[in-house]
Amino acid sequence: MKEPAVSADPTTVLAFETDCHIFDGCGFPAPGLHSFLFEPIFGDADSSLYFNKTMLLALLGSIVIVGFFWAAFRKPKVVPGKLQMVAEAGYDFVRRGIVYETLGKKEGEKYVPLMVSIFFFVWMMNLWSIVPLAQFPVTAIIAYPAALAAIVYVIWMSVTFKRHGFVGGFKNLTGYDKSLGPVLPMVMVIEFFSNVLVRPFTHAVRLFANMFAGHTLLLLFTIASWYLLNGIGIAYAGVSFVMVIVMTAFELFIQAVQAYVFVLLACSFIQGALAEHH
Repeated sequence: MKEPAVSADPTTVLAFETDCHIFDGCGFPAPGLHSFLFEPIFGDADSSLYFNKTMLLALLGSIVIVGFFWAAFRKPKVVPGKLQMVAEAGYDFVRRGIVYETLGKKEGEKYVPLMVSIFFFVWMMNLWSIVPLAQFPVTAIIAYPAALAAIVYVIWMSVTFKRHGFVGGFKNLTGYDKSLGPVLPMVMVIEFFSNVLVRPFTHAVRLFANMFAGHTLLLLFTIASWYLLNGIGIAYAGVSFVMVIVMTAFELFIQAVQAYVFVLLACSFIQGALAEHH
């Protein structure tokens, strides 16, 4: 049985033979963690100039988003053109559909630019998964969702203590309510760990896990389509290719939903920080 060709450096991508098909005596080159590792474009892991594919996609994605909104609003018109209309629709969706609904217009207006930026950044990072040549969701690398969740976390904690002071902020984070009586200490401990540790962790992992799983499924069916393309396996390859199309369409939906959920949770955290303690 043929073995997959492995780079001498275990930290680099594992490259499988592209001519491997069923009935050729080689095993199925299943996707795995190696599918999420990329050799540096320049620099190395020990260098401060380390730069790889995901970093390039994140940079390009940021440029695309900034360029899109700049082109749409650089010369705004009372009667918007098509590009301005699309940009306004996207902006208004986040502003009214997420921020205002969660925080209210008065409190939420100041957070609209941040939430719009996060929404479109996350969505763009997700969309790279189905873009030819790129074909990788940046948010499937935990560092990117973690960094975004950390930004939200810092804002959440800052707003909490700025609005309520130290004691009030602590009560806000621990769900202090003296009417709970004897169970109050247990509730405070649970709420403290939930708010300070669990929520920021799940905020990042929810996005990461969905994109990681989605990309793995796409890889699985794509590789299977090629692997089965031999002899009688061609019939199965056709079914696998149909699944690639179905999973791509499903991923388009999930990518938008995950951007929506990430921003919705960010707004809900801030809403909790702004809520008056009773």
